[in-house]
Amino acid sequence: MFRRTLLAGFAVASLALGTVAAKAADIVDTAVSAGNFNTLVAAVQAAGLVETLKGEGPFTVFAPTDEAFAKLPAGTVEDLLKPENKDQLVAVLTYHVIPGKVMSGDIAGKKMGVKTVQGSELTVDAMDGVKVDAANVVTPDIETSNGVIHVIDQVVLPK
Repeated sequence: MFRRTLLAGFAVASLALGTVAAKAADIVDTAVSAGNFNTLVAAVQAAGLVETLKGEGPFTVFAPTDEAFAKLPAGTVEDLLKPENKDQLVAVLTYHVIPGKVMSGDIAGKKMGVKTVQGSELTVDAMDGVKVDAANVVTPDIETSNGVIHVIDQVVLPK
């Protein structure tokens, strides 16, 4: 009897731990663990947006990879990361975020302008693949606990 109770206890504990491990990470933790968003994560930290993007959301984030940031003119990232350019950095980063959770299937076959957290409108074209302004979505629909990440191949800049 004791052995059966002990085994049942282990089974319940294992299921509980499995549930905790299976819980999706938030947008920031997902980006950190992916390993190819180091520049984006550094920028989010410099802009003071970590707590916001770890917040309840939901948010849709068009996340440029390190490779996308590397395509910017030399010195651009370094300049944006300077404390005196924080407002400009916040504007660039929040231009990559729209309120709500928008999956690629929600917009398939559509072309539209969507208002960003920054306040400007971003052009989304899902007629053939998905483009956000001039950037291509290379990996869509990475679900997180507080929204979704769509990986893009370029940094998009507010107009």
